[in-house]
Amino acid sequence: MSSSRVFTLIMLLATVPAPASAETGSGDPYAPIRPRARLIIDNDFGGDPDGLFQLAHHLLSPTMEIRGVIASQHHEAGFYGLSGATAPARDLAAELVKTMGLAERVQVLEGAPASLGDIDIPSPSAAADLIVREAMRDDVKSPLYVACGAGLTNLASAYLVEPRIGPRLRLIWIGGPEHDGLATPPPGERRVEYNLGIDRVAAQVVFNRSDIPVWQIPRDAYRQALVSYSELLLRVKPQGPTGGFLMSRLDDLLIRAKRSLGETYVLGDNPLVLLTALQTSWEVDPASSRYVLRPTPLINDEGWYEANPEGRPLRVYTSLDVRLMLEDFFAKLALHATPPPRI
Repeated sequence: MSSSRVFTLIMLLATVPAPASAETGSGDPYAPIRPRARLIIDNDFGGDPDGLFQLAHHLLSPTMEIRGVIASQHHEAGFYGLSGATAPARDLAAELVKTMGLAERVQVLEGAPASLGDIDIPSPSAAADLIVREAMRDDVKSPLYVACGAGLTNLASAYLVEPRIGPRLRLIWIGGPEHDGLATPPPGERRVEYNLGIDRVAAQVVFNRSDIPVWQIPRDAYRQALVSYSELLLRVKPQGPTGGFLMSRLDDLLIRAKRSLGETYVLGDNPLVLLTALQTSWEVDPASSRYVLRPTPLINDEGWYEANPEGRPLRVYTSLDVRLMLEDFFAKLALHATPPPRI
């Protein structure tokens, strides 16, 4: 090639625009991505540590504009010696947020201190106020998700305070037992699924009385989020302070359980990330996971479903894209621990 052609080629290459991330000079690997939904996270961070894994995953997801994190109560009896109160849950969530270097950007609130005692009376809290305030905003167009991996006390209270929030948000809920005809309950299952049992009255408010759209991940679906301890040792623990913190909480649980829980762990709350952050680019939806539409059943006092043919459509997830969910989680932890170099 002649020297003149080489010079021309070099000049043409010099005019090619740099990638978006290089243009910013920020070194942010997610520079080409912007938030496209608002999110309120509600979980019982003081119990099973899967909620902390979910929180870390959501905090690292650039399409989510996190408007608040709610630390919920769970069963009074606690969880393997861990308190069911909101204050320890708030402290653990806040410690994770601080460990991730996000304390100035993320608001952590305590939820209601106890379950609802009456289906007509809300339990006031800053958490319920946050849900109402965010749902009633008219200055934004982005959808609002409430991602809940615990009881529904705070959302039910928000609805009882201001019923107009119903169609202005979408609940993504980890909870509820198997639906007849869709799945078989696990061996030795409790009749009342764990999260539903935290506050049966709140579940009745949301399912039986409200018009809140619900995407439900029942017990048979969230149990699919199974990961081995070996994977967690290799893919989570080495990933800086965040990975170390998450594994320390899991190891604490395993020790409390007298090392009787085997060599797998259910990251049962991470489907909240799969169904919100990991949606398709066009025809936006969690397209790689499967669901059926059913009339929303009633929930009775025993915590079981009763048929309600006139119920609004309920999206019941039956199969989750666990590969996408886990690989995305592992990749985001690695990127957070060792960011790409600035360009």
